[in-house]
Order: sequence, then C-alpha cells, then structure tokens
Amino acid sequence: MQLKIMPKKKCLSAGRVPLILFLCQMISALEVPLDLVQPPTITQQSPKDYIIDPRENIVIQCEAKGKPPPSFSWTRNGTHFDIDKDPLVTMKPGSGTLIINIMSEGKAETYEGVYQCTARNERGAAISNNIVIRPSRSPLWTKEKLEPMILRNGQPLVLPCRPPIGLPPPIIFWMDNSFQRLPQSERVSQGLNGDLYFSNVLPEDTREDYICYARFNHTQTIQQKQPISVKVISVDELNDTIAANLSDTEFYGAKSSRERPPTFLTPEGNASNKEELRGNVLSLECIAEGLPTPIIYWIKEDGILPINRTFYRNFKKTLQIIHVSEADSGNYQCIAKNALGAIHHTISVTVKAAPYWIMAPQNLVLSPGEDGTLICRANGNPKPRISWLTNGVPIEIAPDDPSRKIDGDTIIFSNVQERSSAVYQCNASNEYGYLLANAFVNVLAEPPRILTSANTLYQVIANRPALLDCAFFGSPLPTIEWFKGAKGSALHEDIYVLHENGTLEIPVAQKDSTGTYTCVARNKLGMAKNEVHLEIKDPTRIIKQPEYAIVQRGSTVSFECKVKHDQTLVPTVMWLKDNGELPSDERFTFEKEQLVVADVSDDDGGTYTCVANTTLDSVSASAVLSVVAPTPTPAPIYDVPNPPFDLELTNQLDKSVQLSWTPGNDNNSPITKFIIEYEDAMHQAGLWHYQAEVSGTQTTAQLKLSPYVNYSFRVMAVNGIGRSLPSQASEQYLTKAAEPDTNPTAVEGLGSEPDNLVITWKPLNGFESNGPGLQYKVSWRQKDGDDEWTSVFVANVSKYIVSGTPTFVPYLIKVQALNDAGFAPEPAVVMGHSGEDLPMVAPGNVRVNVVNSTLAEVHWDPVPLKSIRGHLQGYRIYYWKAQNSSKRNRRHIEKKILTFQGSKTHGMLPGLEPFSHYTLNVRVVNGKGEGPASPDKVFNTPEGVPSAPSSLKIVNPTLDSLTLEWDPPSHPNGILTEYTLKYQPINSTHELGPLVDLKIPANKTRWTLKNLNVSTRYKFYFYAQTSAGSGSQITEEAVTTVDEAMASRQVDIATQGWFIGLMCAVALLILILLIVCFIRRNKGGKYPVKEKEDAHADPEIQPMKEDDGTFGEYRSLESDAEDHKPLKKGSRTPSDRTVKKEDSDDSLVDYGEGVNGQFNEDGSFIGQYSGKKEKEPAEGNESSEAPSPVNAMNSFV
Repeated sequence: MQLKIMPKKKCLSAGRVPLILFLCQMISALEVPLDLVQPPTITQQSPKDYIIDPRENIVIQCEAKGKPPPSFSWTRNGTHFDIDKDPLVTMKPGSGTLIINIMSEGKAETYEGVYQCTARNERGAAISNNIVIRPSRSPLWTKEKLEPMILRNGQPLVLPCRPPIGLPPPIIFWMDNSFQRLPQSERVSQGLNGDLYFSNVLPEDTREDYICYARFNHTQTIQQKQPISVKVISVDELNDTIAANLSDTEFYGAKSSRERPPTFLTPEGNASNKEELRGNVLSLECIAEGLPTPIIYWIKEDGILPINRTFYRNFKKTLQIIHVSEADSGNYQCIAKNALGAIHHTISVTVKAAPYWIMAPQNLVLSPGEDGTLICRANGNPKPRISWLTNGVPIEIAPDDPSRKIDGDTIIFSNVQERSSAVYQCNASNEYGYLLANAFVNVLAEPPRILTSANTLYQVIANRPALLDCAFFGSPLPTIEWFKGAKGSALHEDIYVLHENGTLEIPVAQKDSTGTYTCVARNKLGMAKNEVHLEIKDPTRIIKQPEYAIVQRGSTVSFECKVKHDQTLVPTVMWLKDNGELPSDERFTFEKEQLVVADVSDDDGGTYTCVANTTLDSVSASAVLSVVAPTPTPAPIYDVPNPPFDLELTNQLDKSVQLSWTPGNDNNSPITKFIIEYEDAMHQAGLWHYQAEVSGTQTTAQLKLSPYVNYSFRVMAVNGIGRSLPSQASEQYLTKAAEPDTNPTAVEGLGSEPDNLVITWKPLNGFESNGPGLQYKVSWRQKDGDDEWTSVFVANVSKYIVSGTPTFVPYLIKVQALNDAGFAPEPAVVMGHSGEDLPMVAPGNVRVNVVNSTLAEVHWDPVPLKSIRGHLQGYRIYYWKAQNSSKRNRRHIEKKILTFQGSKTHGMLPGLEPFSHYTLNVRVVNGKGEGPASPDKVFNTPEGVPSAPSSLKIVNPTLDSLTLEWDPPSHPNGILTEYTLKYQPINSTHELGPLVDLKIPANKTRWTLKNLNVSTRYKFYFYAQTSAGSGSQITEEAVTTVDEAMASRQVDIATQGWFIGLMCAVALLILILLIVCFIRRNKGGKYPVKEKEDAHADPEIQPMKEDDGTFGEYRSLESDAEDHKPLKKGSRTPSDRTVKKEDSDDSLVDYGEGVNGQFNEDGSFIGQYSGKKEKEPAEGNESSEAPSPVNAMNSFV
C-alpha cells in the first residue's frame, strides 16, 4: 500500500488514485539536526527577575546550541562585561553560564545589575533576556516599645504588623510565645497587609503574646516583632480602674458596649481602585467591624463572578479571581451585614497586561531561492511596541539585506541566499514588561533524511489507535509518502490519518494492520526511506470477574479473576482493596486465579479490585465484600424476599387510588424498595407494566391512574440479593372514561398519485384512548390558498386519502382524536404535499470536460423548479461507450448511470475506458421518477497505458536461443507504439544476472533471442507501450537446452546398483544396533557395571522396579498419561519424533516452547523428543525428514 501526504488534508478519502499531501512550510515542526550548519539557539537562561541567595555563589545560566558551536559574551548594565578581568567570575567550558564565586570573598551587592548573554557563530547571534540580578534581603524589625492595649468588651481592634521590607516580600503569620498559630474566625482574621483585625473583642482575647512573624523563604529565616499585650475588660472593671485615679469622673459611663451596625476597617471610604496584571491573581479585601460580627458578601456590578476561577479566602473577607483577564475589569462590591444594618464598598478594578504572544516568531529553514516570512504578534494593555533586531543589533542600523523587507510585525524574505542566514530578535514591550524571542533564518540545501530509528517495532492493542513516526528533515521541505508491504500497491482505503510531522495514524488498528510500513521522504536533492513494523495484539480481558459476596465474620471468602490475554504478552495480576494496596496480612493469599481472605473481619469489608496489566494495556474488575455478624446454627438463609401479600385498594377516585400491602419475609437482607406493576385487562390482558416504586419502609402508595383502564396491581420486593416473585394480583378497578389527552403522532401528508393526498398518522393505543368510540377528525386545506378547512371523521384507522388534488401542492394537515366523552386538545398543524408527477423539462446546456483518460466532468443548467412537479431528488447521468463493429450487432448497449443528489449542476464520471468514444445525457429526478433526457452529448477519452500482454510463451528452446510468442494486450487503451522485453540470467543460487533491455516493434507477436548461454535459466519481463506510457508487465522463465553429449556423460548416482546396496547395508546395521540397545536397556543387569551396582547396592537408593516401569527419576511423557506403562514395552515415540494425540493426553506443546521444550538433568524431559533442532530451520518439511539414528540412540542412553 502507498500513502502520500497532501496539502492541508488530514484524512484520505476513498479514491482510485494515490493521494499526496505536500507539507506546507510549517517549519516549526522541523528540528534542524545538530550536525548541519545552523545559527545559535538559546536553550536555557536564568529568569528575567533573578533573586539570588547572598550566602551562595551566583550562577547566571546561558546555554545555546548551534553549528559551529557558538561562542558567548556578556553585557552588564548595557556595557561589555569582561570576565577575564574579574578573578571571581568564570564561564563554564562549552557554555555561556557564569559562575561568580562570592563564597570565598566578595559581596553579592557588588554584582547587582542587568546582565545579557550573546551566543554567536558564523551564521548569526542569539541574545538572552535582560536578567536582573538582585540579592535577597531579610532585614530585622526595628526596635519599638509597644504599650499594652486596654479595650472595652465589644470594641473593634487592629493589631499592626508592619513587617520590614524584604526581597522578596515575606510571608506574614501571627503566633504566640509557644509558636502556636493564633486561631482565626469570622470575628478575628489577618488582612492582606499582615495586620490582625478584630471585628469586636471578647474577654478571651486577653493575652500578652500577640506576635507577628515574617518568614523570608529565600533565605529560610524568620523575623519576630515585639509581643503586643491586649487586655479586654468589662465596663465595671474599667470604671473601678479610672475611679482610683480620677475619682470625680466616670470615663466610660455605666452602660456596657452596645450593638452597632457594620463599618469597614479596610478599605476606607465608600470606594477604592485596584489595578492588576493579566494572568495574575486578583485579590480584593473587605474587613468590617460591628456587633454582632458582620458577614461579608461579594457581587460584581453589571456582571457575574467567573464560576471556575473565583475563590473566597479568609472567611469570605477576601475575594480571589485566578488567571485574571481584561474581561474581569469592572466594579466589584463587598457588602458587610449584621442584624443592625449593612454597608457596602465599591472597588473599581482595572486589568492591565504585560505583553503576551499572539504569534511568536518561529525558526525558518529555507533552501536557496525560496521565500518565507517571520511573524511577531503580541498583545497587551497598553498595546505593546514591536521592534526587530538582527544578530542582537537594531535592524535599522544592521547591514542591509536585499532579500529582506520589514512590514510592521512581519519580515518578508524573497529569493534568499546563504548570506541571508541570521538570527532575528523580536521585542514586544510596554510599561508593564517585555517579551523577547529569537528566531533564525537558516538557508540550507539538504537532501531528505529520516530521523526516526530504522526498523522500529510498534506494538498496539487491537481496536486502538496506532501512531507510526516518521520524523524527517530536508531543505527544500520533503514530500512524505507511506507504503505498506513489499509491493507498495496504491492505497485506496480511507482508514489512515496523516499528520504534518510525517506521522501515520491508524485510528482503529485491526489484525490485518500488522505488517511493515515504509516512509519515503523526497525533495529535488534526493530521497530517504525508513521501515517500521507494526504488530497488533489481542486485548487483555477478564473473562471471569470477581462477584459480590456477603460473608460472616470469621469465615473464608474467595474472589476469582480469570484473565485472557495475547499469547505474546505476559500479564501481571494484582489485587487492590478500596483502590489501595491489600493489607499486609497472612490472611490474604493468592491461589492461581483467586484471592482468598481467611478469618474475615469487619475491617475486611470493602471493594476488591482485580487489575491485569501488560506492557500495552490494563483492565480491571471489582466486587464488593459485605461482612455480616455470625448467626446461631443453623445459619440463616440469605435470599430474595418473599412476595408481598394482602394487597388492598382504597380511596378509589377517578384518576388515583391508594394501594396497600403487607411485606413478606426479607430473608435476612433488608428490603430496599418495592416495585409496583399494573395490568390493563381491557386493552392488554396478561401484559404487566411498570407503575411506580417506593422505599422499602413504605407499605402504601398513592397511584396516578388513566381514564378507561381496567387496572390490576401487583407488588415485588427488592433486597441486596435480588427481586422477589410478584405478589398475587389485586382486585380489578375500572376507571371512568374521559376525552383523549393526546392526539395522534407522526402525522404526514404524501401523495401516492399526481391527483391525491394520502394523510397518515400513528393511531392512539387502547390505553391512550381514554374511552370507547375512538375516532379521528382529519382536516386539510391548501397552504397558499384562502380555502376553509375540509374535515372528515374516520374510525380508528391510520390513513385517509384525499382525491382530486392538484399536482404537488403544499397542504396544511391536522388530525384530532375524539371519543364518546369528547375531543382531544387542538392538534398541531403539519405540512404535506399532494402527489408528484414526472418532471416535464430536461436539463439544458450540457457540457463535458475530459479531465484525463479515465475521468470526465459534466456540467448542466438546472431545471426550473415549477417544471420538476415534485421533490427534487437530484440529477441522473446516463452514459455509454460506443461499441465496435463486432459488438454492434448486439441489441443491448450497456449503459451506466450516476445519480447526483440535490441541486448539484455538475458531477464527475470516473472509471472511463481510455481511448474510447462515449455518449451521455442528463435527466432530472423527483420522487416520482425521471424527466425527459437532454440531447445526447458525445465525447472521447485520450489514450492511457495498456494492460499487460494477454499471454507470453517460450517455444523452440535450443542450446543458445529461445523464441518468445505473445498475444497483444486485451485492453490496449490506445495505439501500441512498441513492446519492451527485459531479461536476465538466474544462476544455481537464484541470483539474478545483468538485465538486458530490448525494444520490439508493435506489429510483432514473435521474437527469437540468440547467442544465449547454454543450459541457463532466464527470467523475462515483457510489457507494451502507448504514447501515454508503459503498461503492466508479464513475466516468464525458461531454460536453454543442455548439450546432448554432455548429458550423456552425466550419471545419476541414485540409479547405480552399488549405491543402492551400500544404503541397504547401512540401514541393516542401524536396525541391528537399535535392537541391541533395546535389549540392553530393558534387561538392565546384562553388563558388568550393572553387576557391580547390584553387588554394592546403596540402601538409600531405590532400585529400578519392573512393575512400575520407572528408570530412576526419568519417565516418558506417555507413561504419565497411560497408567505409568514401563518403557521396556517399547518406545511410543513415532518415527517422526512427535507425540500423537491418541498416544498421550499430554501435548509436548504444554511443556515450555512446544516440542522443542527441554527439562534439566534432574531427571525431567530433555531434548530427545524434539522434532528438530532450533539451529536447523532450513532442513525442509519436518514430517518428511528421516529420523536421525544418533538421536534415536540418545533417547535410550
């Protein structure tokens, strides 16, 4: 199969020609191999804002790649930084990374500044961001004397923190002397500025160790503020204290602190402003005081808060919106509310934005003479300014390049040459920041290369996607083609997806997807290809899943998990409990395909999951274990409930009734619900329908009923085991008739003849009729006329035919149900059409454009809609090929038909025969049939390539010549211009010799080749040609004859008498040797060694027993399967050294690797039963191979 990549198309459609996708210049997908010349690329650099630890050496990273390897230089605060003059500064070899040694001497503050790295080679220069180096700072709190705070119960309080300014800012938290965090609540909380706010104080807030801590994470230090003392006293205590000093004054009065409405502690006033940058976290804070403690609410004016990005912190006093954008700008209102009132504060939020990329410039690889563009687009608030640099120099003062033209945020390159190679920098900046991107232009002329490893093996589970990689590079950009199999036949299926990086995707891989796939990359400089292999594996399945179990404490339970998997994959099975590991307990054991839990306890209850993993997939199945208390003997029966009984109907109304029942025995599993069913004895006797279900604690249900139904009810109980049998049916209850609730559905109006309208509908069933005497009122009128509705009443049918209608006119239709009790609600109106008639007019202005020898495009003018007289189905093209004189006598001309749906006015005729004369006409089609045909249109197809010659025979072979005879192609597809004959010799090792190419006139059907080699096999390739090209070839092989004199001297050794006699003697000797071995083996003691063994028998060693046929620990596979029959009765191994099914129930395939499996020297099976050795795969058919006498002897030694 062949697959080519085509422009901007991802999928192949089902076509009859190979499809090609020429990759557009998506250079971002190409990675230039490092062995090719290329400008520098910055691969790693320190962050823009780089805060360093002053206690460690300073490392400023700058790594780059390029060919030749780039050199590095640095600037500091805009000027060249000469690292050779500073003994504390070194640069890593092969890198631009700076290491400043301040551990031994020097201060970090000395090296504060703005650094920039430049990586340069002969193709250009890349630059890093501006890296601002600042050492972290964690200053101490200034010493201050804090006076104790004395407050009246209920007053608000703010404890200031005011931490020292550090770099980066510290994290603030409040603790006591014991390093315990102070509890916070809606009443007491910490603000964003670090202060501790009390909406109102209580006596329990009294303490002397309110301490604010600042943690500086960068230096891992914590600074502590002086403790603050707070004392909360009642009014009486306060008056006593003041009276001791001011006896004639009552400072606070006699009244206690009163309740009060909220006021804001922060922010101040009724409104404030907040500015935040795009992408950051917007934090808005409102903290209020009041008594009782206020509650905070947040709203956004003229909008809603984003659902997935809004979070409330600090007891809803802080509103946070993550990933903030310009759309989050607006007015936000916080509302503080308690029982005495409410207050609000409006925060006007403005979201600004540092520059962010819309389209960052990408590296551009071009070949000489090509065109390309670099695009740099960024956005921000305010709009960023775009500036270009080349090789680190502003482009306005850089050397001029005639191939380059700047157009705002785009650089256009045309007719580039090698000198056009450079690195371009795009800088997008506004007052909130900047973006800097490097992108090189590399002008190369390189043939294609494929970067994916050769012969990569992909293994995929069946029915899953398969992705075959073909990473490539080349300049100009190569075209990618895919082939499947050795023949490389064109691909016509639409089951593949192609990606721009060359990857081939099979969305749903099947077994027949297995095979070798070849990726070919071509450009004008050459071609490269790579083979990968795909194997499709069977999915892993759990064919026996663990089942739900209810067991008693102390018993044993087992869960079975039987796995079926691909034979080439090795699964691992593990068990989980409640999605975690099994308890480390000896009670949990694995036995083959089972998990066994012994001595079950209450803690063992839960969900047990069997997980089967292979290297390619994973499957799982779960079951729940419920542990119940043990019961006295006899053990209780756990079963479905017994059926309910004593069903009774009460409160019988027109449209409802109450059903009550008595539950049956729950059989030791609580009833969870009851299911109620009904039977309609009038309309559907014997058929039960679902009515309702109620919880297992109810024994009554109020049921809604429909009119004119003869109801019977039954009840079923459900518990954890299953559903009970149905109860006995209740007494019958017939409800009163009523008018229908619904009208017929599926109402349609379609004509069966040109002068009628057939109205059809889906009738109501007996249950929906609601009463006797069901009829239908059928109404219709023309849609575009002023006629009144025409109505008829029909019996309970589903069709009515209106006769005498005009042809294909739209009608409005409605069908209303009614019965003896009245009419159903007003029905909906639907539109239909009266019957269609054949179209009256043929398409006009038919034109034919011959695309190629097998494809033509046909155009025609549409038919007026009024002349169609029906629903336009499409247009139909009849076309046929003119017959030759021998076929014209036939009455029937084979016509082909193509139908084009809808209102299309053009279509393609595929599958035409080349070099042929065709005639066609076009007809319009409606629901009734075809209209008249257009006038016949004649066209001719050009020549194509011929088919293969019909036959090729080699006749009259001689010592040095062969004569070829052939029949011309059955489908010449044009005028034959010549034949091409190619042939080459084949030697005895099937190697092909040099290829000879011969042209033969087109009028020949016989050709003699002379001066050929004697007694040599030749292979011939033969095909015909027209002006369109070469056709398919036909091949044949033949051998020149052997010299008779030489043949007479050759002797067939197999027919010589001496050779036959020798082979018979050898066979007789082997047979005698085998008989001797059998006798010596079975009789045992007929040789000296046996006599010595009998004389010096070791009592610890069991002698060989005649009755069980066992020779030490060695045992034939047949003896295990057939009652341990002794080996002395004869070997049961057939001459082809395989074990037959009727001889043994044990297949040797069950032992390791089939018949080639071996056991070890401990007495188990070894290689004498092997059919043939693994190192001899080319010895031919095993069944025809003579048994080796050496192997036969080894079987008995």
